[in-house]
Amino acid sequence: MTLHQLYLVVLAGALILLASVAATRFATRLGLPTLLLFLAVGIIVGEDGLGLQFDNYELADHLGTVALAIILIEGGLTTKFSDIRRVLAPAGVLATVGVAVSMIVTAVGAHLLLGLDWQLALLLGAILSSTDAAAVFSVLRVVPLPRRLVGLLEAESGFNDAPAVILVLLFSTTPLELTPVHTLLTVLYELAAGAAIGAACGFAGSFALRRIALPASGLYPLATFGFGLVAFATAGAAHASGFLASYVAGLILANTGLPHRSATRSFAEGLAWLAQIGLFVLLGLLVDPSDLVDDVLPAIVVGLVLLLFARPLSVLVSLAGFRIPWREQAFLSWAGLRGAVPIVFATFPIVGGVPGSERLLNIVFVLVVVFTLIQGPSLPLVANWLRLIPKEATREIQVEAAPLDVLDAELLTMTVQDSSRLHNVSVLELRLPDPAVIPLIIRNGQAFVPQPDTRIAVGDELLIVTTPRARAATERRLRAVSRRGKLAHWFNEYGNTD
Repeated sequence: MTLHQLYLVVLAGALILLASVAATRFATRLGLPTLLLFLAVGIIVGEDGLGLQFDNYELADHLGTVALAIILIEGGLTTKFSDIRRVLAPAGVLATVGVAVSMIVTAVGAHLLLGLDWQLALLLGAILSSTDAAAVFSVLRVVPLPRRLVGLLEAESGFNDAPAVILVLLFSTTPLELTPVHTLLTVLYELAAGAAIGAACGFAGSFALRRIALPASGLYPLATFGFGLVAFATAGAAHASGFLASYVAGLILANTGLPHRSATRSFAEGLAWLAQIGLFVLLGLLVDPSDLVDDVLPAIVVGLVLLLFARPLSVLVSLAGFRIPWREQAFLSWAGLRGAVPIVFATFPIVGGVPGSERLLNIVFVLVVVFTLIQGPSLPLVANWLRLIPKEATREIQVEAAPLDVLDAELLTMTVQDSSRLHNVSVLELRLPDPAVIPLIIRNGQAFVPQPDTRIAVGDELLIVTTPRARAATERRLRAVSRRGKLAHWFNEYGNTD
């Protein structure tokens, strides 16, 4: 490659990046998952669009694996352990038993309805068995769901890529000769070793970064993310689950009191966005729309089996031993988002030389696009229909402000609804737990700093600054007053969600 050609490649890459970033804003306004527009950018640039040819499945496999690792590290770094601590057990069962149930039901449906042989059917079931971390992290964090439900979905999507990729790789061998005992031992080893390596790297990174004074604050996010990549690579070299190791390492690093938490989170989110854009555009390049026509109907059939039977049954079986309300189980069944992960997984059997596996890629691609269009925008509607979004719900706002970072503070926002008893309650009478305060109220498009005697009105948007320790009590107090007024405690109303 000459220097001039290098300039052209960099120019093309930068223009694609900027187009993808602009598409993100467009997709957010429409309520669409950004996955679709990133894929569209790749298709437009590809062979059936501007004519760029890309058919290197092995390169897509390798780059996609690294991109998924980056996305999972970011997922761990931006997940609060307090949100998932109570749901680790059900999330673990969903990520293992749920994956197995979903794979089996989908494989049986594909074999009976599409006539696929059992190896291809099992591969298709395994490829589609896990929810997509990138889709879940990007979509659910803008829906004000109960924190336990969000934590369960995030933990499941962070954990279930590991067993899914193990199954895909096992079924990608030719000829397919597996024994139940060998398969079970392989899965157990890869999961246990991956979790152990991820935990070791996470704790080692936390220990080192709290005791080493780096010369620049910008090095802390780099070092933190570096430990997550070390976990991923070490686990992969040990034939363990690198995906699980990267998520566990990120989760531990984010929840052990490391310095510069906001900067690290922002860096991780930016790097994950870059990985998503590159991954989705790459996958869009890999698929030729002219080759997808014959697989639209099979994709819809398999998608319906997955959406209506496999996912609900996996949730029902996995959560049978836990006290999860039926409304939350119904939402979990609908919110099993698929995104780039299945498309990346679909390249594994192609690289492995499994006969007929090219068709799986087309089926998976069409399925992801069609059902992302259906599921993604419908999540807020389904959550409202199931009455999972309380009217007095608060949403976390991510801000880059040094004082908040130093205080380890969080900024929440809440809109006062028509039926709320917060109306006409003064800021002083609200009696938020210390150190929570309301520094700003937005009323009729005008912002002002409230005084203790300022009375809250319907339609006000309250900005609340609190700390992680006081956040739960703050939200309970807001819910209690919203339901029963300033004397809520006299009526035994304490704002509990259960």
